[in-house]
Amino acid sequence: MNVKNQDLPEIFENFSQQRKNSFLAVKAEKEKNTPVVGMYCTYFPKELVTAMGGITASLCATSEETIPDAEMDLPKNLCPLIKSSYGFAKTDKCPYFYFSDLVVGETTCDGKKKMFEYLKKFKPVHIMELPNSQGQMAFSLWKEEVIKLKEKLEEFFGVTITDEKVEEAIHLENEYRKAARELCETMKLEEPPMSGKELFSMLRGSEFRFDKKALIAELKEVTKRLKTEYEKGENHHKGPRILITGCPMGGVFEKVLNGIEENGGVVVCYENCNGMKNVANLVEEKTADPYAAIARRYLDIGCSVMTPNPNRYESLTEYMKEYRIDGVVEVLLPACHTYAVESGLVKEHVRQAGVPYISITTDYGNADEGQLKTRLTAFLEML
Repeated sequence: MNVKNQDLPEIFENFSQQRKNSFLAVKAEKEKNTPVVGMYCTYFPKELVTAMGGITASLCATSEETIPDAEMDLPKNLCPLIKSSYGFAKTDKCPYFYFSDLVVGETTCDGKKKMFEYLKKFKPVHIMELPNSQGQMAFSLWKEEVIKLKEKLEEFFGVTITDEKVEEAIHLENEYRKAARELCETMKLEEPPMSGKELFSMLRGSEFRFDKKALIAELKEVTKRLKTEYEKGENHHKGPRILITGCPMGGVFEKVLNGIEENGGVVVCYENCNGMKNVANLVEEKTADPYAAIARRYLDIGCSVMTPNPNRYESLTEYMKEYRIDGVVEVLLPACHTYAVESGLVKEHVRQAGVPYISITTDYGNADEGQLKTRLTAFLEML
């Protein structure tokens, strides 16, 4: 994609369409016998797959389309993300799941880890035992799980993953994170150079680019272009500056962002898995133990499954200050108990910082779209 010769709206559209385009790309990779590993979560250490010359495929979990099929096996009052994940696997409607040789899941929550047992009916599944704390014992366990995954990949695909290849993969993934983070940081400008919806589309689309070096170059070029046009007085977005936190919002982003940005707000920062949790922290490079470095970086993610969870509050404090946040919107999915319970502590933390806060609970359907819009409009008017 030649970024220099395109208008910004077309660039954003290209990134948002990348998921669809990569259906063909992953098929082409399979035809070249490239190992494909399906993943669901930000805790998945991509470096190991990159090191063996494989690609990771972010599996479908953002539509209500297959939820009725999932509810034939799973409880109806389960989180929609889990039901959607299983439904796409069961109905074989997710090309990424179809082309995945191996699926890797982490025990982030009780619903997911039990759902993975069902997935084994359709694909080989490897489970990583994620600790629910971040102390030394948890780190030792998680490092062991990282090494177990390396050994599983070697055995399953008949490859050897060398320390040298792991170090190269760490550097490459870090370069992606730096490029994506620099793109996100353009939203720190006084009047952001793009909408939050456009930023989300680019971050989401980046998950489906398998040529990481080309992706890094494109992200850098887009960031440069945004800054240049901003300095010329173009692409200035005005309105209350909103930070989004909470659950992964791939299945609800459109109605949530429409409720905010069609009513005068601008989403300038995503603290959740779709944004900074995925790109903020780097893996330490050139260490004596690259597996320990990988384990530490991923274990430090401030997800609500961790108890206690100080890293999330530290990140919220940092982003509220750096992005000059006017209001925080926490997005909760039904039956996501860890985020729902933690939301009270998040509200207290945010309000102690002097920033208004609202939480919204929503699922993958559109029945509550009007109600969401009413609540978000009132919140923005208050700001």
